[in-house]
Amino acid sequence: MASMQDMARTAWRRDSGGTASAELLPVLLIDDDIDLALTLKDGLADQGLELIHVENAEDGLHQAHSGQYRLIILERRLGGGDGIDLVKTLRADHVEVPILFLSGLGSVEDRVKGLLAGADDYLPKPFAFVELAARLHVLLRRPLLARETVLRVGDLEMDLIERTVRRDGRPISLLPREIKLLDYLMRHPGRVLSRTELLENVWNYRTEAESNLVDVHVGKLRRKIDLPNLPPLLHTVRGSGFMLKATGH
Repeated sequence: MASMQDMARTAWRRDSGGTASAELLPVLLIDDDIDLALTLKDGLADQGLELIHVENAEDGLHQAHSGQYRLIILERRLGGGDGIDLVKTLRADHVEVPILFLSGLGSVEDRVKGLLAGADDYLPKPFAFVELAARLHVLLRRPLLARETVLRVGDLEMDLIERTVRRDGRPISLLPREIKLLDYLMRHPGRVLSRTELLENVWNYRTEAESNLVDVHVGKLRRKIDLPNLPPLLHTVRGSGFMLKATGH
C-alpha cells in the first residue's frame, strides 16, 4: 500500500502536468541546520524542487533579492538576525514570493507573529514531510498578487522591480538607503512626514535621538531628485517634517 508521502508526491506530479519535470523549481532554505537541509534537499528533489541552502540571515537576504526563487522556507532563529525581521524586510523590499516559516518556535503566539510579519504559512518543528510537501504544493499553486510596480509623483518615477529612479526621463543614481527613503516618501505624496515617522519606517528606529540622520539623508536625496530647471518636489515643512509633492498636486 502506498504511503501518505508517496501519495503526496504522486499528486504533486499530476498537478504539475502528469510527470515530474526535468527542470527543478528553485526553492531557498534559510536555516542553520545542515542535516535538515540535506534531508529536505533529497525529499524535495523528488517533488520537482531544487533546494538552495544558506545558513544565516545576511546570506538569506542576499539570495532572496536575486529574484530567482519560487518559494522561501526559513527558520525563525537565525544566525545574524530574527526570521521575523528578515520577512518584514523582504516584504518592504517588494519580494513577493511565497514564504513559509519552518521553525522550532511553534506556539500559537509565534505562528501568529510570523504570519502577521508577512509569511504565507507557518509549520512548527518537528514536522511530517508529507505535510510540508502539501503546504509547499498549495503555496506554489497560488498566483502572486498583482501589485503596483511603478510609483509616480509628478515626473518622478520609481520602478519597484528594478529599483531604479527617473525624473523627467533622466536616470538618477541612488544609494540603497536613499531608495528606501524615497520609496516611503512616494507612497505618501502630499503628506507631511515627521522625522519620527521616517526614523521608524525607513531606519526601524524607535527614538528621536538620531533625528539629524533624517535631515542629512533628505538633504542628499533632495540634491539628486530636485534637478536644475525643474520644479522642486521634496519640501521641508518647518517644525513638522518633510513632504514630497509635485507642483499643482
